[in-house]
Amino acid sequence: MPRRPLTARQLLRWARLLVAVGVTACALLGAVRLVAPATAGTAGEPAGVRRQLEFLRAELDDGAGAEAQGQFPEGNFFLHALYGLSWVEIGLREPDGERAEALREARFALERLDSPFGRRPFSPALSPTYGVFYRGWDNWLRGGVLSLQPADRRDPAELERFTQDSTALGAAFDASASPYLAAYPGQAWPVDSTVAMASLRLHDTLLPPRFAATTERWLQGVRQRLDPGTGLLPHRVDPDTGDPVETARGSSQSLVHRFLREVDPVFADEQYRRFRELFVVSPLGLGPAVREYPHGVDGPADVDSGPLPLGVSLSASVVTLGAAQVNGDDRLASALANHVELAGLPVDTPWTKRYALGLVPIGDAFLAWSKTARPWLAPPPSPPPASVSAWWRVPLLLLLAVVGAVPWLPALVRRPRARTATG
Repeated sequence: MPRRPLTARQLLRWARLLVAVGVTACALLGAVRLVAPATAGTAGEPAGVRRQLEFLRAELDDGAGAEAQGQFPEGNFFLHALYGLSWVEIGLREPDGERAEALREARFALERLDSPFGRRPFSPALSPTYGVFYRGWDNWLRGGVLSLQPADRRDPAELERFTQDSTALGAAFDASASPYLAAYPGQAWPVDSTVAMASLRLHDTLLPPRFAATTERWLQGVRQRLDPGTGLLPHRVDPDTGDPVETARGSSQSLVHRFLREVDPVFADEQYRRFRELFVVSPLGLGPAVREYPHGVDGPADVDSGPLPLGVSLSASVVTLGAAQVNGDDRLASALANHVELAGLPVDTPWTKRYALGLVPIGDAFLAWSKTARPWLAPPPSPPPASVSAWWRVPLLLLLAVVGAVPWLPALVRRPRARTATG
């Protein structure tokens, strides 16, 4: 006999069942992502990062750099620089004879930066040419490429270029009355000079030292020009004097603390602990995140911070993951990484991994770079006092349990009523 078609009520019941199963499955998956290890710290290679880099390479080959450039001024630069630096981080975890892929991909990124399109947003009239942002990050990546090569077999042309660019950076710092060089005409951000100074320290590690006096003079100038409201490096400064014109902010502090330890570990410890006190929060009790402005200060969102729900910068939170690892704060790094696995909408395949459904490749670049973070030059840090409770996941797990249970409540309520009616 032919089957009778489903009634509207039966169709609705099946639809409710499918929605309930889907919501519960998503809640269970979220709970797994919240508790499963999401970062390997500084000892090993975090799971999934190579698949993220596979995704990013395909995106770069498909023009993602030009697309990112249309979103903000350093989009193309950051996308390539972070891709290359993530490969350097992976390569440094491998034996010398197994670094060919990492070296090839880091060189690919460097070539893209050292191209007319890569330099287009930056001014050749600055000192050093193209400004401290371009020269600092470019020089750090160049040093990373050299770090992947055995000391007795480094490419002579790459070695010469690194030496020349380091010399130009050192001369620009020595000639400046301010410790903070301009990134664009008439504009200077301390974070950019911090990256550049770390690259000079990298030079003095790979090659005969020559920038010790430059580094010490820079540190003295920085200590004299801290943001008076926070005691931290300011977000933006007067390009001529280096005096603060904008308070410390999470989007730049998170980057500062990725590099400051390479310059001076003792000063970095002081600054990192102060940053953590003023910027790391637990909004609504749902785990750690990073504010864009310090406690008690509110301000507008911009291209650096991204949207600021409850004052939290998602970009600063992702980059702080790496800063925490570099500074030995593994509990904070782990918590931030698990937050990303829960809220970042990752899509896993056997070949690639992407976050935010793959819609924002530069977010994947920052996350891959952050997950692989560890100090290149400084000795392993002593862990700072824990700032994240060992129970921080409990409120989120309870919330996920509620979300997973809610779709089943109508059925649980209807069942006792049906028994009463039939009884």
